[in-house]
Amino acid sequence: MRPSISVILPTYNESKNLPIAADRITRSLSDYRHEIIVVDDDSPDHTWEVAEHLQKKIPQLKVIRRLTGKGLSSAVLTGMGAAEGEVFVVMDSDLQHDEKILPEMIRSFYERNVDVCLGTRYAKGGSTGKWSLARIGISRFANFLAKGLLGLPVSDPMSGYFGIKRSVYSETKNSINPRGFKILLEFLGRSKEKLKIEEIPYTFQTRIYGETKLNNSVIKNFFLAILDIRFGKWISPTFLLYSLVGASGVLVNLIGFFIGELCKFPEVRTGIFFLDPFSLSVFFGIELSILSNFFLNNYFTFYERRYSGKNLGIGFLIFHSVSMVGLLVQMSAFHFIYYSIFKQWSGVSELTLKFSADILSILTAMVSNYFLNSNLTWSKKAELNR
Repeated sequence: MRPSISVILPTYNESKNLPIAADRITRSLSDYRHEIIVVDDDSPDHTWEVAEHLQKKIPQLKVIRRLTGKGLSSAVLTGMGAAEGEVFVVMDSDLQHDEKILPEMIRSFYERNVDVCLGTRYAKGGSTGKWSLARIGISRFANFLAKGLLGLPVSDPMSGYFGIKRSVYSETKNSINPRGFKILLEFLGRSKEKLKIEEIPYTFQTRIYGETKLNNSVIKNFFLAILDIRFGKWISPTFLLYSLVGASGVLVNLIGFFIGELCKFPEVRTGIFFLDPFSLSVFFGIELSILSNFFLNNYFTFYERRYSGKNLGIGFLIFHSVSMVGLLVQMSAFHFIYYSIFKQWSGVSELTLKFSADILSILTAMVSNYFLNSNLTWSKKAELNR
């Protein structure tokens, strides 16, 4: 007899937690025909092997060991593709998702005919448990961005604990980004139908074994997911993310420029017509932004291709070298805009004119910098040599 409920557990290095999680889920769903699908990304601690041993005790447990195509969202999609139930439940196997709300979650589908039911930490009665203030702040900020940019009518769109009808999965699966950060965010953000959604509050539990998988790559993928869902039809989300880093570089550049002006950095003669006179304040701002942009792009935008250890210095030299083209573009643009156009204006302070010329020259240089750095500094070919 086909199961009516399919519980999907994406795993990576959860060999100690999985037996406890599987037992708790089985007990909670004892009144329902169900299956448990463990999708493991070839864990070094052999979680997949532990899952196979559990099949003797829990015959409704299935194991999928993935040797390629790693990632949380793609693992969930793999599990859904193999599921036989009419309702899919996605939860972590690290014991942080409270299995006690599973029966109520299932009842919401059969008694109230919802399309999606999610466990929420932020509705009345829910809690983040023993999270640090920093993690709470990061989570709430992520929720704020998700709800603000995507207009999602839920309190916890970043929840990794939810149930969804097979019909919703079937309608949405072809538009889902398998590299997305949170699969629930993908379903809610990309569904073309108005979904009936219910939320059930729960308290986020403390992990017993192992450690959190939150890192810069996770944070980066969150921003990529938001940008892709909101703007992906028109422009590359990676470019938008790079642009956000570039925007922060504009601020750093301007701060450096103001510091130079306040310290009265001089203008020097170069003998080069398009760089004469040469503003050291502009140069200082450029150098400061290059340093800032390198580290943000290395540990954020291009995290998977990042330089580390002894190669970090090499990466910065490459980044700095290709950015010199951008420097020449900016300096040339600043010289033309300020000395050929703005300096002829009267009634405006010199600082205001320089500031305006600097903004325009920065924007001009950003275009050339993006192309060079994305195709040379962090190219896939260069990644092979790191």
